Amino acid sequence: MILRHRPCRPERPLVAAAFTTALGNNVQLIVGALLMIRQQQTMMAVGWLFIAVAGPQAVLSPLCGRLADRFDRRALWIGCDVTSAVLALALPLWLACGGAPGAGIYSVNLGLSVVSALHFPASSALIKERVPADRLGRFNARYEMGTQAGMLLSATLGGLGVQAFGAEPLLLLNSGTFVVSALCVLSMGGRPDRETATGAAEHARVPAGPHGPLRVRRFILLYAQGSVVVTVFNALLPTAVIGELHLGAAAFGVVDALGCLGFLAATVGYRIASRRHADLRIALVGFVLCHAGLVLQSRFGLAGYLIGVPLGAFFFGQARIASRTMLMASADDASVGRAFGLANGSSLAATVGVMVLVATVTDRSDTRYGFSLLAALAMPATLSAGLLLRTSARKSTPAGRPDAPTTVPYSTSLGAGASESAP
Repeated sequence: MILRHRPCRPERPLVAAAFTTALGNNVQLIVGALLMIRQQQTMMAVGWLFIAVAGPQAVLSPLCGRLADRFDRRALWIGCDVTSAVLALALPLWLACGGAPGAGIYSVNLGLSVVSALHFPASSALIKERVPADRLGRFNARYEMGTQAGMLLSATLGGLGVQAFGAEPLLLLNSGTFVVSALCVLSMGGRPDRETATGAAEHARVPAGPHGPLRVRRFILLYAQGSVVVTVFNALLPTAVIGELHLGAAAFGVVDALGCLGFLAATVGYRIASRRHADLRIALVGFVLCHAGLVLQSRFGLAGYLIGVPLGAFFFGQARIASRTMLMASADDASVGRAFGLANGSSLAATVGVMVLVATVTDRSDTRYGFSLLAALAMPATLSAGLLLRTSARKSTPAGRPDAPTTVPYSTSLGAGASESAP
């Protein structure tokens, strides 16, 4: 479904690599979360695991973003995948040798987090380098859905796999996903020649205007709060399904499988919505509906999650595609790594604080209050970013300005029309 539209040659392996990398990272994390919640039966135990993953990325991502703008991005992506494969292989070997599960889980996921701090900006910068600006909207729909599908399928694979086979065989197989990702990126070939790269960079460059850097930061705010929501949600959901409803890992896997279908449907939804609406409107409406769903789905037990998770994923997926496209188009080729490094670092720094707060409230009450608190924290960030972006768009495009560009890669995001981002 993601690959059927015959994209350009660089796009096909990039989407496949994104899917397998997300699948590998999150199988590792989900299996760790399931093992921890079985041992300690609290959300805080799961929360500390997610904090161990988020902490290093929050500190290192801005620096790694600068590295992604200085060195060969394809080589960095391949190197990250190879290193992740070695680290992923270490955990099942540790458990097979009788090592303490807690120490192994925290250590390996901490190492994978450090690698991800470089992988995230390097992969985003490689996309900006290889994908033409007029295809960013269409490509980001496939790429974001590939990533999110990998994340959600990891919960299904993790839940069913742990229940059927145990943790060690699944983790051993998981290390191979990083090898597949590296092979996909390797198949792309080397960087385009200087003339082609220069032409692509000129085509992709967006006139910054007097408020350009500030506007990029506002795009970062809109994009980053979505990352906070999905990370904390991934800790709340197993706590609700397994810890409170006392269902098995397979039930948790089924709920997330439905969420995976919701994300895939969001690809089609974005293609339709982007023909009529600006990316900024799609992002704001999608995030607001997702936040409202967080509060409602937790009130109706398993039925609420079976319906609410895929529906929330449908709205969140469209908003995520739109916000990613706006952020990528707002930064030029030379600084896109720094923009995504800052977005990743700021979102994960916020995730640490939100995770501790939500976990504390959840453990002292139940997950209904945890979901509600998450929505209450995310909603103001969404609305304030949208208000600031709309205000800056009106100020930076005065009526009648003769030299105002008629088409820029993210003009649709600022309300100018929908033709550029429409597939």
